[in-house]
Amino acid sequence: MSKTLSFTAMHFTIAFSVAWLLTGSAWLGGLVALVEPAVNSVAYYWHEKLWRQLESRRHPTGGHPAMTGGLAA
Repeated sequence: MSKTLSFTAMHFTIAFSVAWLLTGSAWLGGLVALVEPAVNSVAYYWHEKLWRQLESRRHPTGGHPAMTGGLAA
């Protein structure tokens, strides 16, 4: 959990710093630092959902070949 919190703090700091440097506005930098991770989290959810669907189409036997022992193409 501490690694997750550390990464989150780093992410917010970078997002704030980049937006502040680009716009000159600390307020806008703070807004971007809050909104961007929230949007990214939602996008990540949908990305994972789509990824699982694509994987299940590629490996209809119920799992990835490395997980089921079938490595032959």
